[in-house]
Amino acid sequence: MTNGRLDAIRAQAWSGLIVWIPALAGWALLYWGATNMGSPAAQLTMPMSDWSVVNWVAVFIMWAVMMAAMMLPTAMPMVTVFGTLSHRRGEAGRTPAFVAGYLALWTTFGAAATAAQWALQTRGFLSPMIVSMSPVLSAALLLIAGIFQFTPLKHACLRACRSPLGFLMTDWRDGLWGAARMGVRHGLFCLGCCWALMALLFVGGAMNLMWIAALTLLVALEKLAPKGDVIAKALGAVMIGAGVARLVWQSS
Repeated sequence: MTNGRLDAIRAQAWSGLIVWIPALAGWALLYWGATNMGSPAAQLTMPMSDWSVVNWVAVFIMWAVMMAAMMLPTAMPMVTVFGTLSHRRGEAGRTPAFVAGYLALWTTFGAAATAAQWALQTRGFLSPMIVSMSPVLSAALLLIAGIFQFTPLKHACLRACRSPLGFLMTDWRDGLWGAARMGVRHGLFCLGCCWALMALLFVGGAMNLMWIAALTLLVALEKLAPKGDVIAKALGAVMIGAGVARLVWQSS
């Protein structure tokens, strides 16, 4: 086996460790929370009415962990290509910086989701289990997510997520700080692609492990599967249909 091939294998293994260790740790924590809801720690993520500072911190950590668990695996192709190129340049340390930037972006989204949960829950739209109690809210989120699947912004962001080499050729930055900036920028494309799907966590329940896994699978299919753009439109049609059905059921 040539040295070049060995270097590529090492770079891919290094990238895999950086992505999968935190992702699997995140899924383990989500599983623990979903199966130990009576524990004091899990109860902190399900405040009943007034939120204390501890509740805010616990809910934010939950969302940050959830975003890492859901989004890191879908970024694996991008991280692998980035890691291989950086390894060839003798800069293997740039891969953790790229992933850190990516996670920083999704952690920021987690903070926004925490604020959205508080706003919706204090107005009676969400239960402490973070499930929509409003058919109108559920229908609206489904319709927004479904319609967004057909927008130019959705498909521009999806193309960027599905084309690692294209992104790296146009957005390459040198140095550790440059790698972190690249991770943030790639995260922005992923956010632009997936924010509406993430909002559906409020429909099926952000404490529902099967729902979280289903949304993760949908995001992965869009970003990684052949004909992901076609899959995105098909999902959009299904979500629009589900939203309309929810409104019809509510009015009947």
